[in-house]
Amino acid sequence: MDEVTGWLLDMYEAGERGLALWLIAEDGRRLCLHQAFPLCFYAAGPALRLREAWQWLGQLPDPPGLARESRRDLFQPQPIAVLAVSARFPAEQRSLFRRMERAFPDLVYYDADVQVQIRHAARYGSFALARCRVQVDGQLNVHGFETLDSRWDLDPEPPPLTVLEINLPDGSPGHAQPQRFELRCGSWKKTYELVEGSAPAYWLKTALNRFDPDILVTDFGDTWLLENLLARVSDPPNELPLSRDPARTLHTIREKTYFSYGQVVYRGQQVHLFGRVHIDRKNAMMWGDYGLEGILENARVTALPIQTSARVSPGSGISCMQMITALRGGTLVPWHKQQVEQPRPLIDMIHADFGGLVYQPTVGLHRDVAAVDFVSLYPAVMVRCNISPEKAALSLSDPPPDDPGLVPQTLAPLLRKRVLLKQRLPKLPAWDPRRKWYKARTSAHKWLLVVCFGYLGYKNARFGLISSHEAVTAGGREALLRAKEAAEDAGFEVLHMFVDALWVQRKDCSRPEDFQPLQDEITHRTGLPIALDGMYRWVVFLPSRADGRVPVGNRYFGVFQDGSVKVRGLDARRRDTAPWVADTQMALIEALARAPDADALPEYIPGALDLLRQALRRLVAGRVPLEDLLTAQRLSRVPEKYASLSPSARAALQLRESGCEPSPGQRVRLLYVYGRPGVWAWDRPERVDARRIDIGAYRKLLLRAAADVFQPFGIDPRDLALLVDDRAAQAPLSPAWGIKNPRVVPEICGTELP
Repeated sequence: MDEVTGWLLDMYEAGERGLALWLIAEDGRRLCLHQAFPLCFYAAGPALRLREAWQWLGQLPDPPGLARESRRDLFQPQPIAVLAVSARFPAEQRSLFRRMERAFPDLVYYDADVQVQIRHAARYGSFALARCRVQVDGQLNVHGFETLDSRWDLDPEPPPLTVLEINLPDGSPGHAQPQRFELRCGSWKKTYELVEGSAPAYWLKTALNRFDPDILVTDFGDTWLLENLLARVSDPPNELPLSRDPARTLHTIREKTYFSYGQVVYRGQQVHLFGRVHIDRKNAMMWGDYGLEGILENARVTALPIQTSARVSPGSGISCMQMITALRGGTLVPWHKQQVEQPRPLIDMIHADFGGLVYQPTVGLHRDVAAVDFVSLYPAVMVRCNISPEKAALSLSDPPPDDPGLVPQTLAPLLRKRVLLKQRLPKLPAWDPRRKWYKARTSAHKWLLVVCFGYLGYKNARFGLISSHEAVTAGGREALLRAKEAAEDAGFEVLHMFVDALWVQRKDCSRPEDFQPLQDEITHRTGLPIALDGMYRWVVFLPSRADGRVPVGNRYFGVFQDGSVKVRGLDARRRDTAPWVADTQMALIEALARAPDADALPEYIPGALDLLRQALRRLVAGRVPLEDLLTAQRLSRVPEKYASLSPSARAALQLRESGCEPSPGQRVRLLYVYGRPGVWAWDRPERVDARRIDIGAYRKLLLRAAADVFQPFGIDPRDLALLVDDRAAQAPLSPAWGIKNPRVVPEICGTELP
């Protein structure tokens, strides 16, 4: 018997051999081990039906192991009697369950569809890239498995991963056939042709054999690249070794469209490998937020396979974490959620379900403002108040629970890990490479903690209950109100409150340390951690575009004392904003951010206006790249279902004519052009004539975005178009220019406004 120590890279079913485990050994070898992994699922129901199911299973040609057991259902006060059905390996368990469910659809099933990786994590404490010690025989069959580290380690020993990137420098294949592809591994980089007569598959095969990468990072690998490369393979001897396992090729998951949280969501096709990890940057859920480091951390804490973790929502990760907690505690995991919201009187719903607390902000510009926010408020409330479907929720005044429920047990270590990493971040020097790593990991934690609240009330959540969901918002409202009272008792003016954050101001407080006593008092009154998000030199709270008298809770921008900018609710933050508009709006804010304080802002407004003029001149002169004018809008339904065709629906009809059928939930890229139908689908085969670009439409979009920046400084949105006119640019600026100066355009332009 040999002992191997290394890092667990991949795990998947391997037929009658149980599981295939790919290990990165300490000596550099990549080993494929096999582990027997018998599984069990459970059925509950009337005793007579369970007896019939027992007899039916016993008459099968190869009957499974059967037993009567007593198990805990989270939603039942007492353990329930269940029929335990044992299978020798995962594939047999899945087949048995499908046959039994068809024969006995009236029974309630548990532990029937839990992924094998989650089962393995519950049994052995394993997870992606776990450091482990394995006992193997001569045939590499596993006889002992021990995990040497934990999902909650702050600085785990990193595995020696090799990453090969396949980049498409020419952009999206949906717009035009790429002409080149780039291979990159560390400092090595090569670019090859991707045209008729070239041999890209040969070069990729050479790189795979040379570097034997553990992770393959691609552009459009799921939806286009890998299938295109495989189609260029002429015969089996030249087959691409994309997967390390020679007995397996690719696992393809079809695209799908589904409805979630009020939106139609599209998920593109997925291509998974065996023994090697494939991540498509363009199809990974949160690549733009935390990159590869965050994906690996997400896989670590959720115990999902890396390839799955990259592509599923954070809600799926929270669900898997709850399953691990349940399995370890002997709690059954329901196949389908059985609990539904019961009818309640309207008055009860009014009292119970208020949602998060939002305090209407004081519209306008404010200086020396501190933003303090609770650290992951809703998860902290869930842990502090022991909010779980099987428990009665506590209040913030009650002592901490002695017997935490399933949900707090799941969230507490994740919340603790995030808080500890965030506390370490400011202490690291700027040159320390751990800063980037810590930021990516805490970002991955943030998204898991953000969705855990919504998932508690999600209709398909296995351990969700709407009353628990409502108890969380009640705890959050109470915490925010206590924080407000603490601030007002200390003499602060509360300018704004939004769910988990407060913006406060006091004349004698302009340094971060001035707000520490307030933070300590809020933590004392609530029992929840709170942190200073930052000190603003100045911050602007914006009103509604539809009605300037109405404040909007989450539309603001400001500049911290270190010069960094924070923007929320503006066009620059929207995914459907053209890059030219978003970049120009951010450039305007950054130009104003150069002011050392709010009093100096009037000196910087003319320069910001000049930036806006220059952007408009580039547009009129045709010097803005078409890619920067693209807007990507979500197609919420098939075009025939629209009562009035939206721009995305009109673009979808153009794509349909060219043989491409966008699915609901996909984002359709388009340009605004003159003439009907007013848009040009970017991914249609024909190229657009740049002279058809609707200059007026883009000018209007930019002026609307710029108005949000200039309105707080006394420039009315109706006047902005005149103010950036080239004639106005030649006029001398008024010496009375200043913040809150409402009518400056007549003085600058020398004309009467209508």
